[in-house]
Amino acid sequence: MDSRREPGMSYMAHGDVSFKDLGFGNYGCSHYRRRCKIRAPCCDEIFDCRHCHNESKNSMEVNPNDRHDVPRHELKRVICSLCYTEQDVQQHCIRCGVCMGKYFCSKCKFFDDDVSKQQYHCNECGICRTGGEENFFHCNGCGCCYSTLLKDSHSCIEKAMHHNCPVCFEFLFDTTKDITVLRCGHTIHLECVKQMEQHFQYACPVCSKSYCDMSHVWKKLDQEIASIPMPQIYQNKMVWILCNDCGETSEVNFHILAHKCLKCNSYNTRRTRGGPTSCSSRVEEILN
Repeated sequence: MDSRREPGMSYMAHGDVSFKDLGFGNYGCSHYRRRCKIRAPCCDEIFDCRHCHNESKNSMEVNPNDRHDVPRHELKRVICSLCYTEQDVQQHCIRCGVCMGKYFCSKCKFFDDDVSKQQYHCNECGICRTGGEENFFHCNGCGCCYSTLLKDSHSCIEKAMHHNCPVCFEFLFDTTKDITVLRCGHTIHLECVKQMEQHFQYACPVCSKSYCDMSHVWKKLDQEIASIPMPQIYQNKMVWILCNDCGETSEVNFHILAHKCLKCNSYNTRRTRGGPTSCSSRVEEILN
């Protein structure tokens, strides 16, 4: 590895605090601010971080047979961004002494100069998390960390984050994006939920349960259905429905707009006999 010095760089003692901070915030990539690069153990190539590696090696231009992710815990070598010295994983460069990451985790082989993220290592998850250890707890049932605000109120789902986001399909367990937990317990990117709302989708894409309070929409549907009587030929027609919110089945009067669950009053229902119908178009019109 090229060990050339940057022009004008003077190598000071390892104990010099000011030198350890040299280059702080000026190195890194779009994912992390850090003063080192990694040598990927899988392909022996150099990248700014594992996300840069994964994006490069899983792009559409790469042969599907050659696509892969870096095995994060197998990382053994890093390269100092200031003096270019390649070395074993450690927080301070063995040659120039610069701190390669204000936050450093020897278990995850992880560096980050942006400590405002309040990083911490969760032994149960086996990876580093952000947000401050005091603000999160590890749920053994779900197998992941949640905000302490959800400690006594979330619905447990085994390996809740060990799957891809149901909207963008990015793996959730070690994503760098914000995640939210829906009422049903399923996890999804916060930004993906916002995109769903922009398209008037208010049901979990995994289980179809409503993920927010829809009572005001159901009341408007009550009014619309009451104001639009069905023709005589359909007034005695009955259909069976399944409620996506409470899981109960009901036999109700047929209506062209939507069908209301007799147990929880939700219109988030589907017909189980006679073909599917949906009230999603009416929800969009009501919210507009």
